Amino acid sequence: MILTLSGTPNPKQEAFFLAEARHIAYGGARGGGKSWAMRRKFVLLAFRYPGLRLLLLRRTLPELYENHVLPLQKELYGAVDYQSTQRAFLFPNGSRIKLGYCDREADVFQYQGQEYDVVGLEEATHFTESQMQFLTTCNRSVRSDFSPRMYYTCNPGGVGHAWVKRLFIDRNYRNSERAEDYVFIPARVTDNPVLLARNPQYLETLRNLPEHLRKAYLDGNWDVLEGQYFQEFDRSIHVVKPTELPKEWKRFRAMDWGYNDPCCVLWFAVAPEGRLYVYRELYLRKTLSSEIAKRVRTLSAGERIAYTVASPDAWQQRGLKGAEGTCIAEVFAKNGVPLIPADHARIPGWQRVRENLAVREDGAPNLLIFENCGNLIRTLPALTYDAHVPEDVSDACEDHAPEALRYGLMSRPRANEPKPQTPARRYDPLSTAKPALTGFCGI
Repeated sequence: MILTLSGTPNPKQEAFFLAEARHIAYGGARGGGKSWAMRRKFVLLAFRYPGLRLLLLRRTLPELYENHVLPLQKELYGAVDYQSTQRAFLFPNGSRIKLGYCDREADVFQYQGQEYDVVGLEEATHFTESQMQFLTTCNRSVRSDFSPRMYYTCNPGGVGHAWVKRLFIDRNYRNSERAEDYVFIPARVTDNPVLLARNPQYLETLRNLPEHLRKAYLDGNWDVLEGQYFQEFDRSIHVVKPTELPKEWKRFRAMDWGYNDPCCVLWFAVAPEGRLYVYRELYLRKTLSSEIAKRVRTLSAGERIAYTVASPDAWQQRGLKGAEGTCIAEVFAKNGVPLIPADHARIPGWQRVRENLAVREDGAPNLLIFENCGNLIRTLPALTYDAHVPEDVSDACEDHAPEALRYGLMSRPRANEPKPQTPARRYDPLSTAKPALTGFCGI
């Protein structure tokens, strides 16, 4: 029997079919034709490469049946055998598409020891990062004519939002992850003419969603998620390309200290009308305080920095790496970076961030972030509400860069608020003035 597959791919689906990277993701918004593209790609691969082993997964069994088992049975009827007990399609050339689900976290272990040339995660943001990581260990092959490959379809939101966004949107890679192995093909409902022709009301349905859902499901905005603390954040207006800032503008720094956790330092510049620019970022793990201070000095060479605020833990007395018996603030001061304690009030501080994200009368927000500040741009929109203190940020979030931002903004007066008449106290080891030491590190 000759099988004729119906349907013509749109340009975005065609790009998905032609991509050959190790990890290929498709989607980003509702209605982009993701399920059809995933099924069709798997069938094409199975016919093209004899003996290919493919695993296609949804998070739950009902979703698997509705989105893949039933459509594939209809499309492949009479040409490909279906084994219902194994949920597998057996092709005449020996290729096999296995369909599975991972409802519970531990369900991935049913695939332990199995090998698949191709693994597909349909609605990848419904899978946890640990599930995804385990499944990558099953994606291996000894074939000479085909390299192992994983496919993902996805929308913003869901338990896996953060890892999908990190790999395919932010392109922030760790350990042995390589940028060239990851390809993302964005698709929206407007890229799917078949759906628009058959159900033209669907576009209006998406437009009528609440703002944060509309941004995610219609626009494919990955900076929006359920429970997002700063829904005001919008890359299109808050993130700008780096440019040379006038030297006469006031500049200052803010730091959230960390050793095992990341240490983040942000550089700020204040425009004459009060608009704030975050123009530089330093984000380091497991780095000595003395080394960070030296890096800060080097990066600030030639600039006049008015002050540096830091998280209160920089003044805690404790044994330190390479600086036993001293506190972080003293190490920084001895290395030429005097610190002053930041205002650590969390809820007022987050409110100050919100105020600065707001758009001013001229149509631009009061806070602009240079696009080289990647960790701040990545983690600020990912902050979520605390389940027990609704006005606060959840401590489960990666918040080191947003904390530094909060410290920096709290060091500034509010709009129309009078500036402080006395400068903030700082510690300078080169000074002999005793008042400068009062209250420093317990002295």
